[in-house]
Amino acid sequence: MRGALLRYRAMAYVVGVLLVVLICVGVPLDHLLAEGSMLQEVGVFITTYLGVLHGFLYMIFLVAAADLARRARFPLGFTAIILALGTVPFLSFWAERMTTERVRPTLAATEPATR
Repeated sequence: MRGALLRYRAMAYVVGVLLVVLICVGVPLDHLLAEGSMLQEVGVFITTYLGVLHGFLYMIFLVAAADLARRARFPLGFTAIILALGTVPFLSFWAERMTTERVRPTLAATEPATR
């Protein structure tokens, strides 16, 4: 389960950072600046290419989260919450923290005692 948690955490951070950049940088630059300006073109680039990249990586995040939820035997409601919070800027990081805190005691209990 440690590997599933690591995959989930990595994807949660990657998807969360991309979402924050997309929503907090790309969208305002694209829609709030004069069309054709250099910064507006940067916004178009960010929303076009980073948006597509985020979409593909979000699908991988969904698979990683579902795998962790299955291994950790999360209730369906909790699983739905962590998947949904992955779509909200900044709350995705909180969902990752919440999930990690829920899994770590299980990991500690299943690992053999060290000397």
